[in-house]
Amino acid sequence: MSDASGTGLPGHLVDFVAALRRHGVPVGPGESVDAARVLGALDLLQREQVREGLAAALLRRSAQRDTFDALFDLWFPAALGAGVSLVDVPRIDDGDDDGEGTGPVDVEALRDLLADLLRDGDEQTLRELARAAVDAIGTAGASGRGLRGPAARPGWSAYQVLNAISPETLLARVLDGLRSEGESDHVSEVRRREIRDRIARFRDAITGEVRRRTAEQRGREQVARSSTPAQPDQLEFLTAHTAALAELRRTVHPLARRLASRLSARRRRAHRGRLDLRRTLRRSMSTGGVPMSPAYRTRRPGRPELVVLCDVSGSVAGFSHFTLLLVQALREQFSKVRVFAFIERTDEVTDLFAPGVEPAGAMARVLREARLTAFDGHSDYGGAFGDFLAQHADAVTPRASLLVLGDGRTNYRDPNLRALRAVVGQARHAHWLNPEPRRMWGSGDSAATTYAEILPMHECRTAAQLADVVEGLLPI
Repeated sequence: MSDASGTGLPGHLVDFVAALRRHGVPVGPGESVDAARVLGALDLLQREQVREGLAAALLRRSAQRDTFDALFDLWFPAALGAGVSLVDVPRIDDGDDDGEGTGPVDVEALRDLLADLLRDGDEQTLRELARAAVDAIGTAGASGRGLRGPAARPGWSAYQVLNAISPETLLARVLDGLRSEGESDHVSEVRRREIRDRIARFRDAITGEVRRRTAEQRGREQVARSSTPAQPDQLEFLTAHTAALAELRRTVHPLARRLASRLSARRRRAHRGRLDLRRTLRRSMSTGGVPMSPAYRTRRPGRPELVVLCDVSGSVAGFSHFTLLLVQALREQFSKVRVFAFIERTDEVTDLFAPGVEPAGAMARVLREARLTAFDGHSDYGGAFGDFLAQHADAVTPRASLLVLGDGRTNYRDPNLRALRAVVGQARHAHWLNPEPRRMWGSGDSAATTYAEILPMHECRTAAQLADVVEGLLPI
């Protein structure tokens, strides 16, 4: 496991810690020292013990584990090159074999071997088979075709291996074999889940092996940049897939608790109001004009009202849903919260995000029950702002903070700046949270730069950015 650069194990650990930091895992000097002690105490040949020991020393939250595991596999690989495998890939004797197992791979025999391992549950041998299969049939590229230069360098392909073996198609074969051995339907159903899990782990082993071989060829840093999974709070709302958004929603309440604790600490530090210059000067008269005892204005802590106006169309719905769940978790910071959703029209959906309401499926209920469309179901910010001003203008009072959620893409329709300006003028504070990158504001049908002239607009592409913005907007 020593570093090839010659800096030894301490330098290798420093490089690993730096990679964790680059991918958003905060590791301080104390954690780094603890990790060095872990490496000094453990047997480095016991790789899984090293993994768990470093994870215990370096990680603070469970959400960081996927990122850690991906980087650990690159910095502390299970093997070098083809490694030493205890499993031989079945090959066909085509007459040209020199007796050392160099003939073409017998894919059907390989699938039979994999089916036996899936049935028996030998995890170690499954991982060994994954390594051997990648080495045997995972090579992709122009090697051996008379080419020179970078194009001649072969690569590694997980798709090529999985497409040849098709492990998912072995499920029925394994279950049929179990039934023929007399297992009941109930047991078969339990075994079905077990075998599916083993197939998933085999696929992960293939993918991990390809990443390892590619990292040896192209460098760890390049592979880490392109294939390390992002932490939940670093996932971009507009590009996250369904499973990632589901994981993101599970971070709402922990995120809300951290925001509430930081807000509480900020309030304790700011228990006094601003300096009262007039009273301070009056007090200084008794000390010859020296302001020995400053006077402060009495703070008037209050919880303002919050009005949320959110676009729930298309991919923006994921961002709006996450933000609304966060607002729901933080609603005790406000005296009143009212939520309005829009696509082409605006409708109030406060009851769907009220305390005690089950958040799962809330956005589906919004789209099903609220009156949000009029013609084609595409976003119409101008029409929605006009509808809000006409139907719900009384919701925005001088005590209210207005929060607009959306990307500002109007589908080339009238942005209705007059209506937005009128609504913003009624509010105590107004802010716009935009899930698109700032560089895309104003491109195509985006009216974000125009709207930003009326009220402050903040980039909120990830949960981390959203937390920072919301913390800055919360009342003290």
